Amino acid sequence: QYEEKQSSSAAQLQPPRRPATMSTTPDTAKQQALQQYRRVLLQHREVDAKVREARKTARELERQYEKTEDDLKALQSIGMISAEVLRQLDDERYIVKASSGPRYVVGIRPRVKRELLVAGARVALDMTTLTVMRVLPREVDPLVFNMLSEDPGKVKYSTVGGLSKQIRELREVIELPLQNPELFLRVGIKPPKGVLLY
Repeated sequence: QYEEKQSSSAAQLQPPRRPATMSTTPDTAKQQALQQYRRVLLQHREVDAKVREARKTARELERQYEKTEDDLKALQSIGMISAEVLRQLDDERYIVKASSGPRYVVGIRPRVKRELLVAGARVALDMTTLTVMRVLPREVDPLVFNMLSEDPGKVKYSTVGGLSKQIRELREVIELPLQNPELFLRVGIKPPKGVLLY
């Protein structure tokens, strides 16, 4: 009994031991919370990437839908008149010249881009309402069109070298009838209307 009392008193004097699980529990919980946060963050990034891809696909499908709708309306319509834009009256009205000759004051469809409606642009008009339905491409090749509208600037005869004979003929045929038409009338020659350059 004496030994039992001593062992019990010794047990009472020693501080109680903490369980091993209590010291590691906060670290483990912290690690688990961090892992769960990383998993959720990774899932969020994956979902965000899928949403962006879905939005991109939706925009592309919407463009295709609008193009198909325009094509269907063009097929269902009675017909269109090709015309050329002459000038803009205001934000909604333009003066156009139809391919058959007459000129019209027309409105435009809301989906038509107004920045493309410049003077000289080809457009398609609805036959019944004479509304601009779409902008048409040029009839001529773009390279030819650019050459037609090329501005040579102010070139003098003195800057052209080696063509003195041709320059003299041009001056006689073009400038002389314009500056002195009475000379041709006195001689009885009809002034030429132009010259063919080759």
